[in-house]
Amino acid sequence: MFRIYTLLPVLSIFVLPGCGAGPNPDQRHVSIAAAADLKFALEQVVRDFGRQNPSVRVDLTFGSSGNFYAQLRNEAPFDLFLSADMEYPRRLIREGLTLPGTEFTYAVGRLAVWAPAGSAMDPRMLGIDALQDPAVTHVAIANPQHAPYGRAAEAAMRSLGVYDSVKEKLILGENVAQALQFVQSGNAQIGIVALSLAVSPSVRNQGRYWEVPLDAYPRMDQGGVILKWTRDAEAARSFRAYLTGSEGRSTLKNFGFTLPGA
Repeated sequence: MFRIYTLLPVLSIFVLPGCGAGPNPDQRHVSIAAAADLKFALEQVVRDFGRQNPSVRVDLTFGSSGNFYAQLRNEAPFDLFLSADMEYPRRLIREGLTLPGTEFTYAVGRLAVWAPAGSAMDPRMLGIDALQDPAVTHVAIANPQHAPYGRAAEAAMRSLGVYDSVKEKLILGENVAQALQFVQSGNAQIGIVALSLAVSPSVRNQGRYWEVPLDAYPRMDQGGVILKWTRDAEAARSFRAYLTGSEGRSTLKNFGFTLPGA
């Protein structure tokens, strides 16, 4: 039986230069609902963007794309939505909840099997078979019901022939970042997580990973839209332009994402 744990989205707020001393009436603001796999990469993008755009404050909230979609259908107060797939943004477009012509693709997501550095299971040597080790009692993935990385993890296990032997061990995180947290905390011995999390500077020395072959699961084109109730469409467009420009793309690539068109 699946075990499902819930966790509220992690809020990371970056107050960029010009607003540390209190409210600044001239400061612009972009609030972003972002897929959890972006946590470390997008924080770096925001820091770099802030150095070039000191008058724009960027607030980041990370969570599962499906949960954000449900909130945005009720006009949750975000300006920009960065999803771990293209389906959720396109649903919002069909429902008339976005600014026309603002759909974009920013990356292609990738999966990794990850275990702590001190674990007897070494995914680098065992690959997907590490999930079937008798010492593994819990395998963490994101919840496939609302997390694209969870659906991709399930598809990968099925295509690689391990799902039936692993399904009773699965514990489901609210998003892919929580799936990683379950392994880091010892609540699971191993997990299938976003490669972007596994290679991030704060995680890469904590564990070992094996990249799941791209042909083992459906291609994960990741994209976004600007919401129709955005408070500052120009600021939202400027951040979108930076993310999809050469500097933003370079950062995403450094964090393990494949770039659109690659």
